[in-house]
Amino acid sequence: MRVLIVLTLLAAPLTAQAPGPPPEAVAELPGAGRPVAIEAHQARRNALLDRIGIGVVVVRAASQSDLERLVVQDNDFRQDDYFFYLTGVETPDAWLLLSVTDDGARDVVLYLPKRNPSREQWTGRKLGSGDDAVRLTGIDAVRELELDDLGRDIDIAVSRTSGPLYMTDPAREIGAGSWQGRLKNVVPILDRMRLVKDSVELAVLRRAIYITTEAHKAAMRTAHPGMYEYQLEATIEYTFRNMGADRVGFPSIVGSGPNSTVLHYDVNRRQMEDGDLVLMDIGAEYGQYTADVTRTIPVGGQFTARQREIYNLVLNTQRAALESIRPGVTVRELDQVARSYLARNSGNICGTQSCERYFIHGLSHWLGMRVHDVGDYSLPLEPGMVLTIEPGLYIPSEDLGIRIEDDVRVTEAGYEILSIGAPKTIEEIESLMQSSSRPKTGGSGP
Repeated sequence: MRVLIVLTLLAAPLTAQAPGPPPEAVAELPGAGRPVAIEAHQARRNALLDRIGIGVVVVRAASQSDLERLVVQDNDFRQDDYFFYLTGVETPDAWLLLSVTDDGARDVVLYLPKRNPSREQWTGRKLGSGDDAVRLTGIDAVRELELDDLGRDIDIAVSRTSGPLYMTDPAREIGAGSWQGRLKNVVPILDRMRLVKDSVELAVLRRAIYITTEAHKAAMRTAHPGMYEYQLEATIEYTFRNMGADRVGFPSIVGSGPNSTVLHYDVNRRQMEDGDLVLMDIGAEYGQYTADVTRTIPVGGQFTARQREIYNLVLNTQRAALESIRPGVTVRELDQVARSYLARNSGNICGTQSCERYFIHGLSHWLGMRVHDVGDYSLPLEPGMVLTIEPGLYIPSEDLGIRIEDDVRVTEAGYEILSIGAPKTIEEIESLMQSSSRPKTGGSGP
């Protein structure tokens, strides 16, 4: 099924250089405000069935959060990653049933909760079963959800195959059935699939990363002595939302001075001083995919000689790791490249010992629907994988922490830096900060 529905974005207009979803089959689901790539999700479902050979797969959607019990930072619903990966549907409490019989026949059924118009006055319009759901999802069989009927349908599907019943969480049962004892976990299969991004995933990731690099530039134009970390965080997250991001991919890290040496610092309450560095590890989430880009900048607009020395060592360490990226290499090998570079090139920058002792975390992690995305780190790199490259040095005795992190796509020939838009060299950062109209001092706080 090839469906194209023109979508009016709810966010601010995209600029000419802002990448967006590719011009493939898309449809707008009620309440989503964003296109869904129908053909891409069909291809993922077929690829999953190819991998299981014969058997049944059941995937459950996420449920809406309870606003009476939880403090929700953005909105009260984010779809289950596996369900979204296979359907693009953002309806809570839905189910997906896929099966392959012993003779190769395939079946895909989407179960959607019955619509409740009075409830939708509180929660917004939901997608219900019917012709619209078929048209908008590309799934030919869409049924109204009744858990008894779902259990019966699972029983029937299992009876038609000698293969296992796969679930994303086998411990979550749907009552008794003939499938008891045949459960297997489908997560390892889906995690392996999610490691290599298709064209739609890459397009959405590019958008998330583009928004994030623009937020970094906005922060560089804004940062000044006397400003509070949370004010810089506000600049960053305003840019996220103003450019159409759904939420932050993780709590924004804006650590200045001594806080720059704390890896996951996110309190963001300190007032920044002239001479401080501020480390900004941030990521916008767009279309359920998140960026993760770190830059470290001088609050006053110029690096000191000592800061320049450490900064360039980190930058050159990152360059050494980047130049080693190619299909067949592992993340562990890239980490060793970075550590070996530090060991060889530290000189007396960190005293009598190598600066490597201040590199206290791993070089890289997978990136995708989660900031630390799923996947086996022992696997060799393949074209289409996306990972971070983020060396850092943290010297608490000097209140000096520097991390430089980019989002990188593995290509046939090597790599592509997806976050290239964020200034990274000392010259680029200082030039942007000094040419901006940012205040030189001052800030308001509590």
